[in-house]
Amino acid sequence: MSLSVSSPVFDDGDRIPEQYGHDAANVNPPLSISGVPDDAVSLALVMDDPDARKPAGKIWDHWTVWNVPPSVEEIPENWDASADGTTEGTNDFDERGYGGPAPPDREHTYQFKLYALDTELDLPESAGREEVEAAVEGHVLDDALLEGTYAP
Repeated sequence: MSLSVSSPVFDDGDRIPEQYGHDAANVNPPLSISGVPDDAVSLALVMDDPDARKPAGKIWDHWTVWNVPPSVEEIPENWDASADGTTEGTNDFDERGYGGPAPPDREHTYQFKLYALDTELDLPESAGREEVEAAVEGHVLDDALLEGTYAP
């Protein structure tokens, strides 16, 4: 069984419900995790918006989470990651934790990338997507992707 990430509130490729947007409730959607390799030491999750390259000039970081225990099978809506000893980094809204979709121009596709790792990451809380993705290099046992769309 390979690593998988899904959500009970939207299917892969479908629209992310409005309440998860930055200008709405701005809480993370619930996620389900399965197929974590037995030898995984931790999980890392990155949510970004590659469609922001044109309006923002870069891939927009919405959520970075690392050192998630490999036993976690559900990330609840409005998750308090610190309760699991997990670290949430800084997003491009200059906030720690989740920053929901906020496309300025048109519908964007958001990526939730999950990594099963053979180590824990030693990163400061100020770390964002680039630092997390650099730190996981050489440590990824498996990865999974969930995509959802959101429009202004």
